[in-house]
Amino acid sequence: MDNQQNPVARKAPAKPWRIGVDIGGTFTDMILVDAAGDMFVFKEPSVPSNPAEGVLATLASAERYFRFGQSEILAGCDLFIHGSTVATNTVLEHKGAKVGLITTEGFRDSLEIRRGIRFHQWDHRAPYPEVLVPRYLRRPVAGRIDSKGGERIPLDREALARALDELAGDGVESLAVALLNAYVNPVHEKAAAEVVAEKGGFDWLSVSTDIAPILGEYERTSTTVLNAYIAPRVVTYLETLNEALQNRGLRRPLLLVQSNGGMVSVDQVTDRPVNLVLSGPAAGVGALNLISETSGDNLISMEIGGTSCDVMMLVGGHVAVGDELIIDEYHVSIPSIEVHTVGAGGGTIASVDAAGMLVVGPQGAGANPGPACYGLGGTEPTATDAQLVLGRLAAGPIGGEGSIVLDAQKAHQVVESKIAKPLGLDKTSAAAGIVRLLEQHLLHAVERISTERGYDPKNFTLVAAGGAGPLHGASVGRMIGCKSVCIPRLAGAFCALGMLHSNLRQDFFQVLYPVRLEDAGPLIAKIFTELGHKAIAALARQGFEESAVVLKSEADLRYQGQLSSVRIAFDPEAFDTAQVRASFEGEYRRQFGHTQPEGAIEITALRVAGIGTIPPLMPAARTAATGKPKPLEVRDVYINDEEMWQPTPVYDGRDLTPGVRLSGPLIVREPTTTVLVSGRDRLFVDAADNFVIELN
Repeated sequence: MDNQQNPVARKAPAKPWRIGVDIGGTFTDMILVDAAGDMFVFKEPSVPSNPAEGVLATLASAERYFRFGQSEILAGCDLFIHGSTVATNTVLEHKGAKVGLITTEGFRDSLEIRRGIRFHQWDHRAPYPEVLVPRYLRRPVAGRIDSKGGERIPLDREALARALDELAGDGVESLAVALLNAYVNPVHEKAAAEVVAEKGGFDWLSVSTDIAPILGEYERTSTTVLNAYIAPRVVTYLETLNEALQNRGLRRPLLLVQSNGGMVSVDQVTDRPVNLVLSGPAAGVGALNLISETSGDNLISMEIGGTSCDVMMLVGGHVAVGDELIIDEYHVSIPSIEVHTVGAGGGTIASVDAAGMLVVGPQGAGANPGPACYGLGGTEPTATDAQLVLGRLAAGPIGGEGSIVLDAQKAHQVVESKIAKPLGLDKTSAAAGIVRLLEQHLLHAVERISTERGYDPKNFTLVAAGGAGPLHGASVGRMIGCKSVCIPRLAGAFCALGMLHSNLRQDFFQVLYPVRLEDAGPLIAKIFTELGHKAIAALARQGFEESAVVLKSEADLRYQGQLSSVRIAFDPEAFDTAQVRASFEGEYRRQFGHTQPEGAIEITALRVAGIGTIPPLMPAARTAATGKPKPLEVRDVYINDEEMWQPTPVYDGRDLTPGVRLSGPLIVREPTTTVLVSGRDRLFVDAADNFVIELN
């Protein structure tokens, strides 16, 4: 399906333009923004078995719409940015490479022992996660670096060579090397890499000090193994896609969204594809930065697609970036935005369990077969089917060419037969129950990232995005206590839009043997200078002059004797012990509710993010409203807040321009989403052309 925001039919884009493509679990979204700020949106079903097909399908939609070839579309593009779930799905689907692990003698089982803490502490029958490297492929080698970096025992190169021969004989495709205390002194890992290069036989090598040079043997090993596990599939996919786009006329290298929310070129990420495990949702950072220009610096975003919901926060104009991430119960230590994901989307399946209780999620119908109403073979009721039963979605094609047509009869049949009858309810109550339960999952996801971290949602605006988000935004916003809900005009392509407002980013850090704050001055200046030079050099290789690079410095601190650290912003050029202590204790108090006023403070790591700034292409301004718009139709819609069917006007979103104000109940149909406003709320269109629901 293809759509555009500007209603002028077949308007040709103004060169040069930028393209953002986001592959979700259900749909692949493409946005083209031209030099005049006009935006064109194309949306096609994702192809999980071959994600590149979804990308090329959106290009084909653009070709049909503009009526000129893909080569011309790509030749006129000066930035092509891609966010993909390929890395994440490789882990979730357990479709990675056969990995071998070289580790220090005596530490063969660290990867399997993990931290000795169960994920499900009270469910003793819950299985442990599958180990990505089985024991027979984990080979210990003699050699020891102590905790301060001194060599206790030389690396046994001959034993290493024998281990490599054995692993090659076992069919290992990708090799990981993670030796004890290598983050302090990488000499043994470098020597091991030399032996691997001399021996040959492995196309893929991941060395822990290149991937995650951090304190924490298990986390460092787990991250390195995960990198080795996904590299063959992810890198091959990216290089194949990049080549296909270049052959079709793209003149610039493909850019990718990293887990830290910044972009990077393909050649800069092929050694560390693990940095892409949050590539899809991380693109939302750019969209939040754009929205914050008119909606304030405190935002909670709830991006709901067909498969899942991603929740993140913008606090004081910044989205927090951490380095502790768990993907399918595997620990990953990489710079990544703080996002919470739950299996709650438009394609989330509803069922009745053995106890006769309604259950919604986390399983989803995916892109194929999708919800029953898609008519593609789906037989299970989903949230989308429930919305159709409640009248919030209309039967018929979903925008554009209508590659998907909603079938109301199939939705009614599946909700009645699989939910209503087993529960002894009418269809309306069954469908409303599905939506209510889904919204409880969404509520808990928002609470997890806000109230559980010490933030009061009353001080935030909720951003409801994704194809399904605007149907649930007002309800969830009311439950969480927000005063208003912002719905981006292109909510259904939220992450693709965010890519076009992202910058390139490279992260560098140095782990310290804990240094007392009072003694850290000279060391801090030296390390921050070195890290800054690395960041500038990395971005220079991608075409950025030093004047276009912004350096962001942070430090990890803790009270002496503690294990975990708190991260704060840091100005290395104005180091003041008292100010650093005040900043640390302020953040510590916010997170934990107390401080240790006389406690000694240690610095455990220093971090620098190099940001290569790209001038944004701002959306074209729309003409302000001159009169009250007329609805397309009035139809009966079931509104959960009122628990009743109500005659509800349905508006074409393109008729709602800045300055329009309407009272609910109402529905707004957009090419990429549907907005629901209850009878107690009001809708207006702000100066940036976003929909804002004022909650009563």
